[in-house]
Amino acid sequence: MADQIFERVQAVLVKHQQISPENVTVNSTFDELGIDSLDRINLLFAVEEEFGISIATEDVKNVHSVREICQSIEKILVGRAAEEMRLP
Repeated sequence: MADQIFERVQAVLVKHQQISPENVTVNSTFDELGIDSLDRINLLFAVEEEFGISIATEDVKNVHSVREICQSIEKILVGRAAEEMRLP
């Protein structure tokens, strides 16, 4: 699942930040990619739309890299899947 999440996050970054795909790795920080605080908010909205999720504002403040945003998304998706399995 992690590779698929990264690929989708990478595609969002490429589209919305106009960053070359080869410059976006799972280890890239937002600073390295030239993503400032306003860009980070826009990225949040784009990622939420892409994955159909909502990321808490508090979580966004602690996300500074592609890896961290992928981990946040995975956590939300795993939690959602677990919740769906509990439903009757």
